[in-house]
Amino acid sequence: MNNDIPAKGFKSASGGKIGIDARLFGTKHRGIGRYTQNLIESLEKIDRQNDYVVFMSCDNFDDYQPKHQNFKKVVADFKAYSWQEQLLFPRLIKKYKLDLIHFTHFNVPLLFKKRFIVTIHDLIITHHPDSRATTLSPILYKIKLFFYGLIIKSTAKRADKIITVSQYSKKDIIHTLGASADKIFVTYEGIDAQIAIKENYESILSKFNLTQNNYLLYIGSAYPHKNLERLISAFDQIIKSRDDLKLVLVGKKDFFYTGLEKYIKEKYQALSERIVITDYLSDHDLSGLYQGASCYVFPSLIEGFGLPPLEAQKAGLAVVSSNTTCLPEILSGGAIYFDPNNSVDIADKIKIILSDDNLRQDLIKRGYENADKYSWEKCAQETLGLY
Repeated sequence: MNNDIPAKGFKSASGGKIGIDARLFGTKHRGIGRYTQNLIESLEKIDRQNDYVVFMSCDNFDDYQPKHQNFKKVVADFKAYSWQEQLLFPRLIKKYKLDLIHFTHFNVPLLFKKRFIVTIHDLIITHHPDSRATTLSPILYKIKLFFYGLIIKSTAKRADKIITVSQYSKKDIIHTLGASADKIFVTYEGIDAQIAIKENYESILSKFNLTQNNYLLYIGSAYPHKNLERLISAFDQIIKSRDDLKLVLVGKKDFFYTGLEKYIKEKYQALSERIVITDYLSDHDLSGLYQGASCYVFPSLIEGFGLPPLEAQKAGLAVVSSNTTCLPEILSGGAIYFDPNNSVDIADKIKIILSDDNLRQDLIKRGYENADKYSWEKCAQETLGLY
C-alpha cells in the first residue's frame, strides 16, 4: 500500500524519549481524535523500548490509561490558537527533555524550536474557508483564518517530517504549502475492529421507525464541505420512485446539524418525516444501522482520508461516494462514484445501487477486500519507522 516508510523503525540500544501531543485524543474530537487515540494505543502494543510522554487536555485526561510503564500521560490543558499554547506549552515540553515530539495536529506553537514530526491530515480550511463552518462571528472567524494560515505554513516549514494520510493530501501539501516532497510521508489510517461485529439490529431500527434495506445511511458531521444539502436534494429526487425509502443521518446534534434540520423544514417540509437525524450513537447502535441499510452514501466535497465510507465497507455495506480528492484512492474499486456538485448524478448512482442487487453484492465483496488493507497497527509501525 505504501512504500514511503520502512515497516519497522530503527531503535537505539537504549531507546529514545518521544512526546505525543494528544490534546485532541478521543472520538469527541472526531477524525483527528480517533487517529490520535488509535495511534497511541497501537504504539503501546508494539513498542516497549522507547519512552513516551503523552500530553493531554483536562477534558480527555481520563479517557486514556497507559497499560505499560514506558507510556506516561501528563496534563497539557492549552487550547488551540491560545496564548497559553504559544507560550506555556513549549515550556512544558522542554521540561521533559524529549528527543522528539509528534504533534498529531498542525497547531504547533510558533516559538517551538526543537525537533518534531507533525501530522497534517488535510487542508480543508484552506480550500473551504466557509463562514458557515464556525460558530464564531465573521470578524473572529477572519482572525482565526489568519492565524490558521500563519501557523500551518510555519509548521510545514519547520517540521523535520510531515505525516499525512493520503497521496492526495501529500500532493496538496506540496502544492499549497510549498513543503518539500522528501519530508512528507503517507501513513494510511486504520479501521476499528468492532465496526465489523454483527449485532442484533432490530431494536435500533425500531427506535427510529426503520425497516431493513429501506434506508440510505450517512455517518459523519454536518459541516458545509460534507455537502449534505445536495444529498438531501438527491434524496428528494429518489423518493419520487421509491416513496418507502428513508435517509438516516448519524451525527452529534451540534450547531451544524441543528442548522441542517432548519434547512430541511424550510425547503423540504414534505421530507421531514423521511429524513432521520439520530444524534450521537454508540458503536453497538451504529453496527445495527450498518446491517440494516440499503447502502452508505458519502457526498463530501473534500477529504484528507475519508474514514467513514471505509468503515462502511468493513461493515459490509455497498458504498456510493463522491469522486473527489482522496476518495477514489482510499475506497478503490469498492465503491460507485458520483460528481458531488451534481445532485442528479448523486441520485442516479444511488438508484443504480438500489435497483441492481448483483452490483450491490459485488461492491460489498470488493469493499471487504479493500477495507482489509487498512489497520492501525500498520499505521503505528510506519509511524514508529519515522520516529
